[in-house]
Amino acid sequence: MPMVKTTPHSLTGSLSDYERVSAAVRFVTENAEEQPSLEQVARHVGLSPSHFQRLFKRWAGVSPKTFLQALTLDRAREMLRDRTSVLETAHSVGLSGGSRLHDLFVTQEAMTPGAYSRAGAGLTIAYGFHASPFGEALLMQTRHGLVGLAFCDNAAVRAETFEDMRRRWPRADYVNDQSATARTAVGLFGETSPDREPLQIVLIGTDFELRVWRQLMQVPTGEVTSYGRIAEAIGRPGAARAVGRAVGRNPLSFVVPCHRALGHGGSLTGYHWGLVRKRVLLGWEAARLAR
Repeated sequence: MPMVKTTPHSLTGSLSDYERVSAAVRFVTENAEEQPSLEQVARHVGLSPSHFQRLFKRWAGVSPKTFLQALTLDRAREMLRDRTSVLETAHSVGLSGGSRLHDLFVTQEAMTPGAYSRAGAGLTIAYGFHASPFGEALLMQTRHGLVGLAFCDNAAVRAETFEDMRRRWPRADYVNDQSATARTAVGLFGETSPDREPLQIVLIGTDFELRVWRQLMQVPTGEVTSYGRIAEAIGRPGAARAVGRAVGRNPLSFVVPCHRALGHGGSLTGYHWGLVRKRVLLGWEAARLAR
């Protein structure tokens, strides 16, 4: 009988929803062939099955079983191989209403090459940390719109996360202003509202990066693509490695869905905010489409 890997002790202490979900994802990934039960996953994260079920449903909007089925890499590889997948068909007939990203109106503008070369000089960027389904989210915005969205696992690494983003525009002026970014955070991660306002984003990068990021925004929720396919779409076949670097430089996680870009053959490859979070994002989107 296959044995599920266990740890000497269950997780205890005060953990965020994301931290418990993250631990569950790692556990299921390591034991995918054994398909661990709800009871086994709940025990690993230090909760009763009923408590874990309720927490997970509240966090993801779907049951753990539905979500964990959507996490399998085989499913991602199938989506990558099949250019006209069932999920793409579902999306085309309007079945993606449960996805937060597709409930947003996103308008965008890009900085001129000259503004980018000034490394943010003359820009005032307000920032704040807010709760999200994927860990704490760092939002950065100017008066023109959202310029940065990053994730961190907990408050202990806030400074590191901020510095990672600040290095992208080192000459900008930064103001810690939670109230300025709170409304944007609610629009991104809160409940859908019929009178929601469009999300204005500002892309700051090189011409090549902008082309890659805009192509990423054409990938529907629940779908995946590859670096090679993006390179072909922007007229640069053979530039898959350069595309990979541009994907890694994406400053707007989730909004510009770099988690939907896979490596050769459907491998997850690297992800700036962690492979577990990439699995969570893909699973969250696929599970919501399956509702």
